[in-house]
Amino acid sequence: MKPTITILYCPKCGWMLRSAYMAQELLITFVDDIYGITLVPSEISGRFSVAIGEEVIFDRKIAGRFPEIKELKQLVRDVVNPDKDLGHSDKK
Repeated sequence: MKPTITILYCPKCGWMLRSAYMAQELLITFVDDIYGITLVPSEISGRFSVAIGEEVIFDRKIAGRFPEIKELKQLVRDVVNPDKDLGHSDKK
């Protein structure tokens, strides 16, 4: 079974478009590796996190910032398909 990615975001902070952009980038990159992506509006202000299944791979509050899309792709890749080449988005 392919994993589902969940992006939890704060709608009061206006982060829906950011979340949708990140979801789009991940869907394009991992089309064969994931089941899908769920965008979940948080009831707690200021929340932004990305999880694969039950594993949170990025939390804005812990990191103190949003992830760069390149960084997020690397984090997802490391969980869903560690051998996948990300091309220009890969670690160098």
